Amino acid sequence: MVRLAREQRVDEILQAARDVFCGKGYEAAAVAEIAARMGVVEGTIYKYFASKRELLLKVLEHWYEEMFGDYARDLAGVSDARGRLRLLVWRHLRSIRDYPLLCRLMFREVRSEQDYHGSELHDLNRRYTQLLLDVVEGGMRSGEFRGDLPATLLRDLVYGGIEHGTWNYICGRGGLDIDALAEQLTAVLCEGISAPAQGGGLKQEMERLSQIASRIEEALPKK
Repeated sequence: MVRLAREQRVDEILQAARDVFCGKGYEAAAVAEIAARMGVVEGTIYKYFASKRELLLKVLEHWYEEMFGDYARDLAGVSDARGRLRLLVWRHLRSIRDYPLLCRLMFREVRSEQDYHGSELHDLNRRYTQLLLDVVEGGMRSGEFRGDLPATLLRDLVYGGIEHGTWNYICGRGGLDIDALAEQLTAVLCEGISAPAQGGGLKQEMERLSQIASRIEEALPKK
């Protein structure tokens, strides 16, 4: 019961801290305000978290754990590599759409700081992006994706493209169509930016040549 009570209190602190951090940003947020939101004294927060910085990191760790969600189950329901890639892109975009202020905290307050690398949050981020690496490498093994490019490069293109493409939304400027953007990013990665071959591509050209060959064969005198 003691452990349950502690876990419940930690969850309450994390929720209150998330609300305050998202509403005011990290610098302007005060631990006293987080405590007041819960109806407790400031010292109660420090019984569970040593500093405001530690509290921020734990808020973001909790968010990452939420993002993992049911990825394994959802991915198991999609058989092709392109579909799996689109699912991961779409799920990541959904997290940004639903929690833009947490993304701002991650990008501005955490990722560039010295205490990020090697932290639990850094490890969670690596595990999270590994999901996409696994999909890309699986597509390479199956022959659906070309195998002459580093999978890590494609991973960086995905997350770099998403960050750049959603930055205005994260900063409160404009909307975010996650369905359209997920489809566009998937198309660029899977099909490249080269224009289709004239006449409908290689498949149609092969069919045309096959039809010509059939007509020539029919026109030849029978032996």
